[in-house]
Order: sequence, then structure tokens, then C-alpha cells
Amino acid sequence: MFRAIYLEKPADRTEARVADVDEAELPDYEVTVRVAHSTLNYKDGLAITGKAPVVRRFPMVPGIDYAGRVEASSDPRWQVGDEVILNGWGVGEAHWGGLGQYARAKGDWLIARPAAFSTAQAMAIGTAGYTAMLCVQALERAGLTPDHGEVLVTGAAGGVGSVAVTLLAQRGFRVLASTGRPAQADYLKSLGAAEIIDRAELSAAGKPLMKERWAGAVDTVGSHTLANVCASTRYGGTVAACGLAGGMDLPATVAPFILRGVTLAGIDSVMAPRARREAAWAALAAELDAAQLAAITTEIPLADAIAAAPELLAGHIRGRLVVDVNR
Repeated sequence: MFRAIYLEKPADRTEARVADVDEAELPDYEVTVRVAHSTLNYKDGLAITGKAPVVRRFPMVPGIDYAGRVEASSDPRWQVGDEVILNGWGVGEAHWGGLGQYARAKGDWLIARPAAFSTAQAMAIGTAGYTAMLCVQALERAGLTPDHGEVLVTGAAGGVGSVAVTLLAQRGFRVLASTGRPAQADYLKSLGAAEIIDRAELSAAGKPLMKERWAGAVDTVGSHTLANVCASTRYGGTVAACGLAGGMDLPATVAPFILRGVTLAGIDSVMAPRARREAAWAALAAELDAAQLAAITTEIPLADAIAAAPELLAGHIRGRLVVDVNR
């Protein structure tokens, strides 16, 4: 038996509780992992609260991320004792996830945990930080350098945004951080943001083209915010879009793309191929400072994750929430 957050849907609403689960209920995949730490992402908040139908079958153990040690494996690539990370692959949605003391996964879904990180640090990064690195790498592949001008990060006080601000500032970019939480201005500046923008400037319906302001952007919000980000991007700039905290719609026109040559780069972290995942994690291991990582991280026990889920969705959580599944 092991402890896990257990989701059921007996009627029209999702019920979440911490339960003792029989290991025999784990899915029939090749690698069994003794989980040390997981994390709470926006998608996990949706799953636990039932605010959106991200869970595809019940019962479900949520948690799209986890880090731990291999306890059993029929996959020759993974041996007992190997330290591994999992991000995405539908885990916590269609397959049991990491918010429990044990998990079972396909060997293809796992990557080796970089030695630079403990399991807690790996989950302080988690899907959010790994996605932020994918966004930054997409901007760099498009040729963006600090000489081209400022870079905007929306939803900057959240998990993806916090890491994106840090990574871009380390690379020498002048970072503009958009947030609806003015109390987080000092926090964002401590991560490297040069200027704070009120999210209200971007969240309402705007014009098809607006004054050119930034050379590139990382957008975690979607909807009107993403439309306005594109409309204010300089000629030839690139916007990496990875989130929908403000909505899944995109009320935009083609004007920024055909009149200014703006590139909209979609970032998917869930099904990204192994080579891209490993490259992103290698870059994170080389660049992220442990002190900076600690500054954006709060650790909670497993039982507190259920109460934290609605707070996360409401935008009340700063940075990253790491879940110690063994306390």
C-alpha cells in the first residue's frame, strides 16, 4: 500500500482525497518508480478541482511531474536504483501520475535526473521550468539575441514565468515582466526583471497592430493577452506561446504575421521528443543557480496539495510548489 492523492468522480463533480492505494492498482507499464517529490502545476490544479475536464479516466492519481528512483524495471534502459524524472506524456490525465509514493511508467517517458539537481530541485523546475527552457530555446533558434531588444514574459510570477524571467535575464536580455500582482514586483526584480508591466495593459481587447515594444516574448496566458503581445512585437520578432491561463481562444488578426513578419512559436512540453527534453534539462542543469531556484520554490506535504490546487488556479501561488509525497 502507498499514499496518494486519489481522484474519483462518482457523479458530476471530482472528489479528491489522500488515500491508501494498493500497488496492484498501478498501471501495467515497464518501470516502477519510488517517487520522492512531485509538484503542483496549473494542469494539476484543474485535475484536482475538476475545473476543467483534463482527467480522461477515473479513478486517477494526478501529478504530471515526478522525480524518484527506479525500484523495478523490465526495460533494459533502466536499472534498479536509477534516478529518473518524468514530465508530461499524459501522466496525471490518462495515466496515473506522480502525486503518490509510487508510480509506474513506460520506459520511453523517463529521462535520467541530472546530477546537478536533487529530486526536490528537479521538481522545483518540473514541467514549468522545463517548458520555460523550451520557450527560451525556441526564441534563440529564431535568432533572438539581447541586441534585438527587450523580451516580455507574461504571467511572470507563476511557475513558467518565474523561470523564464530568470533564464532570459541570465542570458543578458532586458526582461519586461507582466503580472497582475503588483506586490510581486520586488520578487520579479530579484529574478532579473528590469521593468514590471500591469497585466491590465494586455488583457483587454486591443488593436490588430500596436506600437512595437518588444523583440520577443514568452506568453503563458493566451487569449487577448497573446493577441496583444503579438500586436506589439517588433518587426521580425518571435513569440513563444505555452499557456492558456487567460483562455484558450486567440482573438487576433494576421496583421502582425504578414505585416511585421512576427513568428508565433507554439511550445508543447507534454509530447516533446526525448532529444529536446534532454537538451532542455542539460541546459537547466548548466545554468540554473541553486539559490535562485530556492527563491522561487515553496515545499508542501502531500496532504496540502489538495487545498493548494484552487489557490494555484486563482493565481495566489508565487513561483513553484514542490510536493514531498512522503510527508
